[in-house]
Amino acid sequence: MTEQQQPTDNSTEQTQASNEHADTVELSGEQAVIAKLEAELADANAKVAEQQDLLLRIKAESENVRRRAGMDVEKAHKFALEKFAGDLLPVVDNLERALGFIDRTDDSLKGVVEGVELTLKSFLDTVAKYGVNQIDPQGQPFNPEHHQAMSIQPSADVAPNTVTFVMQKGYELNGRLLRPAMVGVSKAPD
Repeated sequence: MTEQQQPTDNSTEQTQASNEHADTVELSGEQAVIAKLEAELADANAKVAEQQDLLLRIKAESENVRRRAGMDVEKAHKFALEKFAGDLLPVVDNLERALGFIDRTDDSLKGVVEGVELTLKSFLDTVAKYGVNQIDPQGQPFNPEHHQAMSIQPSADVAPNTVTFVMQKGYELNGRLLRPAMVGVSKAPD
């Protein structure tokens, strides 16, 4: 009997082994499906992350475009008068030259002097309302960003690199230079 049982036990072992093999095959099929689904999920998550990144970049770019457009509009409003104001500067220069050449000691020209002075003051006040400011650097240190040196003269009376005289005043519009002041600058005596 023992010998007969042995083949039976042996066949039972083979049946169990084949059942385990079938479970392994079946499990392997399930694992393949799970692995495939996990791969698809990883791909989907990667695409979602990529699209979220793209969305953030698009949002940031649209904010930058909106901000730049706002700054461009602000600059357009602020500096729209730049060419017009630049064209008015010779008028101011001529009024100042007229005041410089009029003989102020002559009483018959007193009314003309007052009229030109009032016209110049009114003109400067009007353009100042629109952001045009005069640069008169007399006695100030030379600043190459706002002044144009026309001559350099040795002087013991003032510190070197000081504006000693102004040939033509400069102007700026809302902080932007329209025209530099033409000046004479001092240097240390030789």
